[in-house]
Amino acid sequence: MLDFICFMERLAVIILAAGKGKRMRSHLPKVLHPLANKPLLAHVIDLAKGLNPERIIVVIGHGAERVREEFSRNHDIEFVEQKEQLGTGHAVQQTGESLRDYDGNILILSGDVPLLKTDTIHKLIKIHTESDAVVTVLTAEVDNPSGYGRVVRDSNRRAVNIIEEKDASPEIKKITEINSGIYCFKKYFMFDALRKIDKNNIQQEYYLTDVVGLAFKSSLKIETLVAEDPDEIMGINTQEELKEAEEIFKKTKKPN
Repeated sequence: MLDFICFMERLAVIILAAGKGKRMRSHLPKVLHPLANKPLLAHVIDLAKGLNPERIIVVIGHGAERVREEFSRNHDIEFVEQKEQLGTGHAVQQTGESLRDYDGNILILSGDVPLLKTDTIHKLIKIHTESDAVVTVLTAEVDNPSGYGRVVRDSNRRAVNIIEEKDASPEIKKITEINSGIYCFKKYFMFDALRKIDKNNIQQEYYLTDVVGLAFKSSLKIETLVAEDPDEIMGINTQEELKEAEEIFKKTKKPN
């Protein structure tokens, strides 16, 4: 932990928790579904707090009032509402006013990724800080990448883009390195890049992933960290995945 404190720069955390979660087939907002007797989002907030950031901002949308009520005693987190669900890039844009006077690194977490380990995030931030990258992406190599964005690399193994599955060609879909949805950004780059993205894609959404391609086109430094255990970046989108995560949690007891 001392090593982490030594290289640590200013940090703010944004947790994306606005999604409806249609595939959960439930009236309960996805991030409030319980894992090990507490909401998915609570696990992510606990991780964020353990990093001692200056700010923790949770972007909410579907079921916003229920989420606010559930975490009403957490006075050290701030809620920002994404009134229209226009994609992850749009969700992050909603935090611009809250972070107007902040200048440092920004960690993006997902409210439906509850098995993430603190040590992994420490490594991600360390790589980001020491390399002076504008964006560092947590990725994973998996046998079945279906449903995830693919990390595209050039002949020198440098990450150059992330392509969402719905927009991916058959060739891109063969890639087994996936995007976790976890990133560390330099603030100035992130918000500048978000102003330049469009929604010219299958889902007609503003993708946060598009800023990686923009960084490459601008010859800016991109770094990645491949998670040692792909299970920890598992996103919960269905009741079946929630049950699977429960089993993983029981086996590992979520060690850090």
